[in-house]
Amino acid sequence: MTLLLETVVEKAPYAFSLTTIGIVGFIAAVTIGSIAWYNSKRPVGWEDKERPDIVPDVKK
Repeated sequence: MTLLLETVVEKAPYAFSLTTIGIVGFIAAVTIGSIAWYNSKRPVGWEDKERPDIVPDVKK
């Protein structure tokens, strides 16, 4: 098992960095997309709902 792990680490030294960047990028995309969605026109059925406190107001 240790030999397999060492082989993987030697062959892919940037795997951890790329995985971390991918995860952080995904979280950023979801966060920015959520803010944009909440600040857009309300979808059908959401017209009378209040904006969550965590979502900042964006000036037009």
